[in-house]
Amino acid sequence: QVHLVQSGGGLVQSGGSLRLSCQVSGSILGINVMGWYRQEPGKLRDMVTIITSSDDTTYATSVKGRFTLSRDSTKKTMYLQMNSLKPEDTAVYYCNIRKFGIDYWGKGTLVTVYS
Repeated sequence: QVHLVQSGGGLVQSGGSLRLSCQVSGSILGINVMGWYRQEPGKLRDMVTIITSSDDTTYATSVKGRFTLSRDSTKKTMYLQMNSLKPEDTAVYYCNIRKFGIDYWGKGTLVTVYS
């Protein structure tokens, strides 16, 4: 059984920074994609950033240069460092892994950026 436990998020002023964490319980064997998504009220969930098992990283254009995905395999934890936050970054952020072709999601954490 795989569970993703998210932490971080909260309220921050425009221009500020936050870091989200996502810890994977269970074996990490078979994970070939990890990443972060976000969803604004009334909108579809969008990809923020993903990383493959070969360390290829993709960022959404809107966050490129401001957000950084990293991971610590020893802690089975993935991070999303968010800098220069803007009000339009306000959303619920979800971590995701794809393991043997199955998607697993964290419960989501709210990030609110005020101007």
